[in-house]
Amino acid sequence: MNSILDRRSFLDTGSRAVGGIALASLLNPDLFGARSYQPVAPKAKRIIYLFQSGGPPQHDLFDHKPHLDKVHGQEVPDSVFNGQRLTGMTAGQDSFPAARSIFRFERFGESGMNLNAELLPHLGSIADDVALIRSMHTDAINHDPAITFFQPGFQLAGRPSIGAWMSYGLGSENSDLPAFVAMTSNRGGQALYDRLWGSGFLPSKHQGVKFRSSGDPVLYLSNPDGMSRELRRKTLNHISELNQAHLGEFADPEIETRIAQYEMAYRMQTSVPDLTDLSSEPESTFELYGEDARKPGTFAYNALLARRLSEKGVRFVQLFHRGWDTHGGLPKQLRARCGETDQASAALVKDLKMRGLLDDTLVIWGGEFGRTVYCQGGLSETSYGRDHHPRCFSMWLAGGGIKGGTVHGETDDYGYNITKDPVSVHDLHATILHLMGIDHERLTYRFQGRRYRLTDVHGHIVKPILA
Repeated sequence: MNSILDRRSFLDTGSRAVGGIALASLLNPDLFGARSYQPVAPKAKRIIYLFQSGGPPQHDLFDHKPHLDKVHGQEVPDSVFNGQRLTGMTAGQDSFPAARSIFRFERFGESGMNLNAELLPHLGSIADDVALIRSMHTDAINHDPAITFFQPGFQLAGRPSIGAWMSYGLGSENSDLPAFVAMTSNRGGQALYDRLWGSGFLPSKHQGVKFRSSGDPVLYLSNPDGMSRELRRKTLNHISELNQAHLGEFADPEIETRIAQYEMAYRMQTSVPDLTDLSSEPESTFELYGEDARKPGTFAYNALLARRLSEKGVRFVQLFHRGWDTHGGLPKQLRARCGETDQASAALVKDLKMRGLLDDTLVIWGGEFGRTVYCQGGLSETSYGRDHHPRCFSMWLAGGGIKGGTVHGETDDYGYNITKDPVSVHDLHATILHLMGIDHERLTYRFQGRRYRLTDVHGHIVKPILA
């Protein structure tokens, strides 16, 4: 009996000791030597990902096809389709006429990057800082799985998002702010779910913190009426004692997360309001980003806030902007979306560069797939629509180890198939991790009997776009 009691006593004491060590390492990651996933020196320290939800049309923005002027209105040949699947929205069409872009393209910068000059003049002004990938492709043809695929590298929900992987692998540069922040523009479009910035099976402390455009930037950031900051501190101390007792008894990592998140929330009470107060920004900032940067919830406001977050050491900031789903009336919708995003996107790159932050901040711009060369719905000289197209589309990157003025990949005359240097979603993720100094094959997490990684069992670094 005594031996049994001794064993129980030993296990109880041991679990408390392990829990105490775990808590100490949680509150001070450098105490016992942080695990490193950086086998090479990083080019970037932080990321700002400007996700354009809905599928920006590559033919009208980034991948000009003069051949379409010759075949406008004619049927796209079967040899171009090559038996590829179409969405249910257009598979039943009797006709698949090619639709040229009505917009004017020009070459920008010393690199001569060919871009839409009417809708992307601000992007054109930073062409020599940008690497444009024209050969992206994805496995998903519908919005939800395609948007999901770009976050955790898998079409089904439940895995950690890319920002959560960054938090897990690299931690935070600022103990008063989360490592991963997500923001959404206040406009309609395809539904966006909190799981897109979720932690999946990683400890929940790595999930993205969503900043809101009205009220408290983060839910429940303010003290309840009648509670002073001193009383809140005392309350948190008592809650922490209870949580630590539970941690010692059960050694549950989610209890560690609970303790850390309570403390982070307390510190954010002072760090976040100062961060979201733009009154200290000079007029030149709003001239650069545009007047929308004064309006919470706009893309321009969020882009400016992303710069401020990055400046404070937030590891991963992701902006979601909806409304790029142009099945019909594309020219009108595209003018509106580019009007909301072009100036602010370019301003962010310029602003980071002026502040000496672009060299170690990676900026990414793109959506979940592209659009078809053939018209969906009615085709006229001034209006047309395009369906989803996963086989090839365009994205751009800047800063953080990217070779500016680079165009990577080529597509056929119809902009329908990749003819040179294809880049998958997994390849993009592997490249992003590499720029952050991480070997994508080494950043893993064991769950349900196997080791998972962001790139699954795929991924190659896109070396031609690296500086």
